[in-house]
Amino acid sequence: MSEPLLLFAAVAFVAVFGSSSTPSEARAFFVFGDSLVDSGNNNYLATTARADTLPYGIDSPTHRPTGRFSNGLNIADVKLSGDFYALMRAFTCRSLSGDCDPELQRAANMFNLLLVDVVRELNLEIGYVSFIAANAFNMHMNYITYPEVYGFVTSKVACCGQGLFNGVGLCTAASKLCEDRDAYAFWDAFHPTERASRIIVRELLSGSEEYMHPMNLSTILARNPTV
Repeated sequence: MSEPLLLFAAVAFVAVFGSSSTPSEARAFFVFGDSLVDSGNNNYLATTARADTLPYGIDSPTHRPTGRFSNGLNIADVKLSGDFYALMRAFTCRSLSGDCDPELQRAANMFNLLLVDVVRELNLEIGYVSFIAANAFNMHMNYITYPEVYGFVTSKVACCGQGLFNGVGLCTAASKLCEDRDAYAFWDAFHPTERASRIIVRELLSGSEEYMHPMNLSTILARNPTV
């Protein structure tokens, strides 16, 4: 039996683009996902999985909790021009030893390969690039495997939490809290810090074909100004 899982990594990102009726219309950014992209919806649900108390939001512009499972902003806070429909999926890949579970890594890689095939078939059927797939799992694994390359002190210990590796439960007022949030890849046992989220967003916008198929978001938006 595998060890209990500790930390989350984003696996896949699918974008669907449509055109506005006029170029001057305001564009929308729709995100469907779990707590990695939650902007406060859980505040209104009968659940213990909430981020509406400090230290959540400690580095937000108001330094107050916003319902985001982060010290500040999350991936979905980056606004893009265009009618943009996004689907994000999460995949647990970390064990209590702080290392990645090989079975879950294999499952994530298989999923991403199949996702690229589906996106390719959909674009061929439509006749133009309307779907984009992002291998956010590999983006995430880069700074987990080589945290020092990205300026992190650690990717094994969460900034805020309790227990081994600060990996037990969510972040609360009673949790151990790191002083330098930018030095940690993970904010709590499940969610990245704002700085780690910005690394993912940078790859979504300008990443190579290794991560973005068939092209990154900046490229498709530049090629389709009315998207």
